[in-house]
Amino acid sequence: MTIPNRWGLPDLGLGMGLRTVHYQHILEHWPSIDWFEIISENYIDTEGRPIWYLDQIAERYPIVMHGVSMSIGSTDPIDVPFLKKLKALAERVNAVWLGDHVCWTGVAGINGHDLYPVPYNEESLRHMVDRIRIAQDILERPLVLENPSTYLTFRSSTISEPEFIARMAEESDCALLLDVNNVYVTCRNHDLDPNEYLEGFPYDRVVQIHLAGHTDKGTHCIDTHDDHVIDEVWELYRRVMAEAGNRATLLEWDDKIPQFEVVHDEVRKAERFRQAATASEEAGHGI
Repeated sequence: MTIPNRWGLPDLGLGMGLRTVHYQHILEHWPSIDWFEIISENYIDTEGRPIWYLDQIAERYPIVMHGVSMSIGSTDPIDVPFLKKLKALAERVNAVWLGDHVCWTGVAGINGHDLYPVPYNEESLRHMVDRIRIAQDILERPLVLENPSTYLTFRSSTISEPEFIARMAEESDCALLLDVNNVYVTCRNHDLDPNEYLEGFPYDRVVQIHLAGHTDKGTHCIDTHDDHVIDEVWELYRRVMAEAGNRATLLEWDDKIPQFEVVHDEVRKAERFRQAATASEEAGHGI
């Protein structure tokens, strides 16, 4: 049975991350892809070629904005001018939704250009919830926040990651992006069971899914987005589709990026899991 998200946001189908190496291919062929996700920061404070390409593409495809520097978990003051730029960009491209990560990216006004983990405890939860509420008030829409890939744990953590994210979403009334590859990577790095991670995950808050490849170093995994999705991640995705129903699904490929059709073929592998979820729901309704 499909669990609807509480905002009624649409299932956009199968999407790809919009990357510069594919700009020309897209404008020349207008490929059969349902939607594109952009890295928000690539199109802020510019009137150059990137925004020109984005304007053309946004006329034909739904756009979702996914950021990497909101730093919602930081102790710095909320960057109101930055949020207003995000809001303006969302209005320009008619973004279906926008979001970022459950992390912090800098402190004292310095951007570290990475996604740093937060401790999972009551104090951190209160801090995150308060900042998400402020950001959503400025943006006038729910944030869609992604579970991170993590490589360390904090001694001060007293709450599991899925419980922290579920409570954060409920108490701030934000939406979630469930990155299935991140679930796998995090669980591998911390000797956790990814199926247990997904038990009780608040699917009514999930509006989008990420799939990606990663680098397996044997003792740990790194979320590199530079290869095909492995079978174990596809199996987790199958479980999510079976339990939650179809969600807008995006394939990330951010390094060693191959030709457009290679990436497109990879995301189209998700269709069989989406069809299975649809068939199961129809059978349950006696259709």
